[in-house]
Amino acid sequence: MKVIFEGKTKDVYMLDDGNYKLIFKDDMTGANGEFDPGANTVGLTVEGAGLAGLVMSKYFFDLLKSNGYPTHYISTQGNSMTVKPATPFGKGLEVICRYKALGSFMRRYGDYVNEGEELDAVIEMTLKDDKRGDPLINEDALNAVRVLKPGEYDVIKSLTQKICKVIKADLAKIGLELCDIKLEFGKDKNGEIMLIDEISGGNMRVWENGKSVPPLELSRKIIPEG
Repeated sequence: MKVIFEGKTKDVYMLDDGNYKLIFKDDMTGANGEFDPGANTVGLTVEGAGLAGLVMSKYFFDLLKSNGYPTHYISTQGNSMTVKPATPFGKGLEVICRYKALGSFMRRYGDYVNEGEELDAVIEMTLKDDKRGDPLINEDALNAVRVLKPGEYDVIKSLTQKICKVIKADLAKIGLELCDIKLEFGKDKNGEIMLIDEISGGNMRVWENGKSVPPLELSRKIIPEG
């Protein structure tokens, strides 16, 4: 395998058949030893986090496939996932869907909202750029810097809200509440926009009875045998 990218929580390799292999790590984003799905630094390492992220990702990719949503997922093996190649938007575009005012949303807009206030699937987009702290960016700027083409913002926003609605409803079945989630999109070889990266406890906040559920505990609640 050829090393393509060594990331914070996953390493990416190219396979001989042109597909990619994602190796999940036990590293998690955050700061000062505390987990934060919106952080752009590794804040802690938790044994089993990588496998938990892989198992959850498989679960949700299968769920989305059954609902007709395009993703890069192919299969899982051991601690790795095989995925279709994808062309990212720019150097990477992250899309956050928010159902509650928490985390960085509160840090920016705390003068206008209360902690935990209900939000109606609010969409934010950030550029993957560690040097600049993953800056928030709006539709006009995304078009101006040619990360997106005209019209793609609306496609990604709509797809994100539909996907998150499916995930939120699935979690609600077992008494869990999705507060926010960070997704990533790319294009397949035909130019179709599809969901890429992972869907795990490492990129979402979930509450149970008003209290935050840690990523590993979340994985066990969703897939008990995992």
